[in-house]
Amino acid sequence: MRFRKDAPPRWLRRWCPDEHVQSVAEITPEHLQARGIRALLLDLDNTITPWRSHEVPPEVAAWVQRMHEAGIKLCFVSNTRNLNRLQWLSEQLKIPYARGAMKPRRAMLRRALEMLGVEPQHAAIVGDQLFTDVWGGNRLGIYTIWVRPMHPREFIGTKFSRQVEKWLLKRLEPYKADDDTPTNHK
Repeated sequence: MRFRKDAPPRWLRRWCPDEHVQSVAEITPEHLQARGIRALLLDLDNTITPWRSHEVPPEVAAWVQRMHEAGIKLCFVSNTRNLNRLQWLSEQLKIPYARGAMKPRRAMLRRALEMLGVEPQHAAIVGDQLFTDVWGGNRLGIYTIWVRPMHPREFIGTKFSRQVEKWLLKRLEPYKADDDTPTNHK
């Protein structure tokens, strides 16, 4: 599902994703390339793996492999405090990671773009939270893909923000785009 990002009131746009998908596995290299996207900044928890887990679901591992084969550059941008887990997953999936100021602050995202050698207009951020992933990407003009959280288990602070997300999503509902409607992405 896509959104008409130029349509919501200005205060609501910061949390409006360009797209919403159920899983990263729905995102294809062809879809990205058609939009001029050459790199993905990936959230980790509840996007690539369940929260605090070292297990990558087989369909996600296969998706990562497809992205590598298609030449789509990948980089983790995670607010996780568990550096050992992030490093281990980075090695297993052959995905570098950027660390630094927490999302939605722009520093970590800029660092990831620099590492990958791409400009914001050629990147997308993929994550499960409107307040970190989508807002952070929107602040830099990065195409934003919001995914459904893969597991209900999550950080207590995230549980609170999910309630506010529900409220925001009700306000974004009228701005869903038909598949043929072009979105206004920078």
